Order: sequence, then C-alpha cells, then structure tokens
Amino acid sequence: MNIGIYGAVIIGIIVLLLFLLRMKIPAFISLLVASIITGLLAGLDGEAIIKTVQNGMGETLGFVATVVGLGAIFGGILEKTNSANIIAQKLLGITGKKKAPIAMMLTGFFVAIPVFFDVGFIILFPILHALHKKTGKSIIHYAVPLLAGLAVTHACIPPTPGPIAVAEIIGASLAWVIVLGVVIGIPMAYVGGIIYGKYIGEKMNIQLELDQIAEYETQNFKHSFGKILWIILMPIVLIILGTLVKEGYLSLQNDFINQLMILIGHPFTALIIANLLAWYLLGRSNGLTTKQLGEISSKSLYPAGIIILVTGAGGVYKQTLVDTGAGELLATQLQSWGLGIIFFAFLAALLVRVLQGSATVAMITAAGLVAPLLSSYDLSGGQLACLVIAISSGATMMSHLNDSGFWLVKEYLKLTEKQGIRVWTIASTIIGLTGGILSCVAFYLL
Repeated sequence: MNIGIYGAVIIGIIVLLLFLLRMKIPAFISLLVASIITGLLAGLDGEAIIKTVQNGMGETLGFVATVVGLGAIFGGILEKTNSANIIAQKLLGITGKKKAPIAMMLTGFFVAIPVFFDVGFIILFPILHALHKKTGKSIIHYAVPLLAGLAVTHACIPPTPGPIAVAEIIGASLAWVIVLGVVIGIPMAYVGGIIYGKYIGEKMNIQLELDQIAEYETQNFKHSFGKILWIILMPIVLIILGTLVKEGYLSLQNDFINQLMILIGHPFTALIIANLLAWYLLGRSNGLTTKQLGEISSKSLYPAGIIILVTGAGGVYKQTLVDTGAGELLATQLQSWGLGIIFFAFLAALLVRVLQGSATVAMITAAGLVAPLLSSYDLSGGQLACLVIAISSGATMMSHLNDSGFWLVKEYLKLTEKQGIRVWTIASTIIGLTGGILSCVAFYLL
C-alpha cells in the first residue's frame, strides 16, 4: 500500500471540503486547488501538474461545453415560449384532477429534459397553486410529485448537464444512460413522488393564502402539445438511434446513410437540430424576433457557464488521480475489501452531497473518483451507464439545509425548516435510495 498516495488523496479531499464548506470558495476553484495539492503531495512536479490541469480540462470540456451550451439555449427557448406550461396543462387534461399528481410527476419528468430543476419548479409553480386552490388539498400533494419528476430527470437523463458530465468523465454511452435513466428514473419518481407525496400530503395540510402568489395567466403563445413533445424528445431519439447504428446494433443497409445517421445522432448535431426547430417552430412562428431570441439564448448561457467550469475542474480532479496512480491503488483496495465499484460510486456521491449540498458538484466529484478505477474492471456499456445512474442517485439524496434547492422548495411552499426536511429531504432521500438500489440490481444483471 502506498501511504503517500493515499495520504495525498485524503488530504486533497479534506482541502476540497474545507474550501467548499468553511471558506465558501466556488467549486471551480476548490476542485482545482484540491487537484494541485493532491498532485504535489503524490509526487508530481510543477510541470506535470500544469499538464494534468490542461489535459483534464481540455479532454472533459471538448464534449461537455458544447452539449451543455446547446442544451441551455434549447431550454431557454422552451421556457420563454410557455412550452412547459402547455405540457402541464395538457397532461392535467388527460389525467383529470384525481390523477393530477401523476400528471405533475410526468410534467416534471419531461420539462426537466431541457430546463434546469429550479427553473422548471419556478415556472410550473403557478399550476401547483391552481390545483391546490381548485381541490382544496394540501399543496404538498401536488408539489412532491412535480419535484420528484424534475429531480430525477435533472440528475439521470441527458441532455441535462449532470449526467452528461458524469458520462463523459467515466466514458459511458449517452444512449445507454438515457435508456437506463428512463427505465430506472420512472420508478424513482413514482416511489418518491407519488407514494411518498400522497403520504406526506395527507399528514401535512399546507394551505397557501391567495395573496401569496399571483394567479396563473396564459401567455399569448400557441403551440400544440404534440409539437412541443416532439421537439423535446427528438434529440433523445436521434442520440439513441445514432448510437445503435455506431455500435452495430442497427444497420440501414447503406454505408452513407449509416454514417449520416451517426452524424445526426451525435449529441452535438441532435441538439443543434433541436435548437433550430425550437427557434423557428416555437419562437419565430409565434412572433418573437431574432433579437429577442438572441437575448433569450444569451441569458440562458449564464448558468451554463458555471456548470461548464465546474465540470472541467472535475475532469482535472479525475486526471490528477489517473496521473498520480491513485486510481489504480484505490481500485485494488476496493477489490481487496470486496466493495463493488457500483456501491463505491453511490456512496461517494452521497457523502459529497451531504457534506456540501450541490448535486452537480457531488456528481462530478464522485465521477472523478470512480473514473480512474475503471481500468481494473471489465464493464459493459450498460454497466457504465448504471454507474452514472448510481452516482446521480447518490447525489440526489439528502437535500437539506446546505442545498439551494432545499431553500427554493421551502420558500415557495411556505414551509418551516422542520417541515422542509419532512417534505423534501425525506422525499429526495427516497428518490435517490430507490435509484441506488435499482442501479445496483441492473449493474449485476447487465
């Protein structure tokens, strides 16, 4: 056992948590400092450390920056054209008031594909209030299913930034991640959102006063539900088809067409096509000018920039563990303990999530710890995708007082801290634990 390298990794993690928790240094800087300190203590010289930083940042962001940027613009157009509300209203019309919680869960599940968790909750909150007012039931009855749908898709299903970043760092196929994210994600949302939401909604009758939120007003954008759903799902379908052709599971009997499908099915191209369709079919066709759409696109990139930089720093952390040999040593130690890599992935994400609050940082840090271990394992594409879901599940659990999402939910639902823990901390824990269990089962079946 190389005590020096183990000590370097432990001290690096302590520095990372100290910077994040005590000093409140941004995650981007904290991850870079932790990577540099780990490299120095593990014996890398100054020039090698700088090369590690450059390689880790460049290799990660060459893919992630493009996809996250395109996804952010896509989500911004959908948000500003009222598309999320139209989806919600349509699903509510299909299910009726009695099954409104399922409609809210599905709304969150679809809306979070292009829209960030907090943005999706904010723009859909008026619909929660409308249901609450019409039925007289506790708003918790509808809020928890919506939050569950948003949280699951945000954490598990590309093209949201978290799973894209984790998949890139550990080398998992996005098509596999999408498929398993849906298969595992729906039970996650159902158990944590519908089952627990019904239970806690009956236990906590939270009633909002009418003046606590403005009435929902339909904007002057006219889209069909089918068109919006088609635009949202189209890039996902293209990515899956492109991957099937690339990996030889599907052949179109013509080499040119096969190569064209691989090109169109790449996340870059699929999201470019989705953006162009949203620009014209949702934006220009409803009277938005090119200037207005340009402003929407620019503003959408602001939060994406932070995610891109943090992801890049996570890539640096991963590369540091590779270049120092720490990853190989950790893999050997895990195998000697009999601790499977899927359990390590889940627990690493959970630990970072509980300590520092951000699900994205937890996912990226855990992926950085897991990626260097993979050379010691012979994993299939499906098993790599299970690792992504396990990391995502661990990072979803235990949303509490150090998580900005917890405070967003608490303030909008007018809850006390104790009530917020009963509602969202427990719900997020059930969601993540369900995903962790199912991803572990799938890992050993695939």
